[in-house]
Amino acid sequence: MATVAGTRAARLSFWAKMSIGISAFIVFGFVQFAARGFVDYAHAPVVMHLHGMLMVAWLGLLVTQSMLVGRGGLALHRTLGWASVVMLPLIVVLGSVTCITALRAGFFPPFFTPAYFLALVHVGVAIFAALVATAVARRGQADWHKRLMVGSTVLLMEPALGRVLPMPLIMPWGEWLAMVIQLGVVAIIIRHDRREIGRTHPATTAVVMAVVLGHVMVEMLAITPWWISFAARIASA
Repeated sequence: MATVAGTRAARLSFWAKMSIGISAFIVFGFVQFAARGFVDYAHAPVVMHLHGMLMVAWLGLLVTQSMLVGRGGLALHRTLGWASVVMLPLIVVLGSVTCITALRAGFFPPFFTPAYFLALVHVGVAIFAALVATAVARRGQADWHKRLMVGSTVLLMEPALGRVLPMPLIMPWGEWLAMVIQLGVVAIIIRHDRREIGRTHPATTAVVMAVVLGHVMVEMLAITPWWISFAARIASA
């Protein structure tokens, strides 16, 4: 019996596998982009390096947390969880500062307008933060917490997809293709929900809505006059 229990404890849970898989894809997306020579590290502003290191640390924390829960380390999981409370506002602030810095320095894709790029980053980070904050608030409800945390990581796939997909060739449809891929990942969670509880969990539905809302908001803001004017003022400041 002890051997069986040990074997079960050693297996990765579905949520750990999802966290590892999504995080690995995100890291791959950025690494291959840099390997192809699209990143000028020598001239990139310091804030971009800080932002990158913070996001890698976040993914590392996510993977560690998901593995701790599946292997009986719940107490340590709860202790480490408070790190996310400190890191989340830093992610929001650094994400915004990095975006504005990139706009002013011209460090953004030429097929993006300033309005589109500004919306892409700020809408994404705002919805990501909202999902994580809700997950932390519902940390006592494991069914909600784990779905919202993995769901928030699905949102982080967007910048990685922007570096994997041939965006210059598929714009203006790139945003929608990225959404379809993200929803495909959420569909894996939906399938798990139906196998485990016989229905789609409300938290998973919330993630679907967050993914769709994010992409729609970006597209709408990018063509909204006041936002276009706002982005232009920021870029030229």
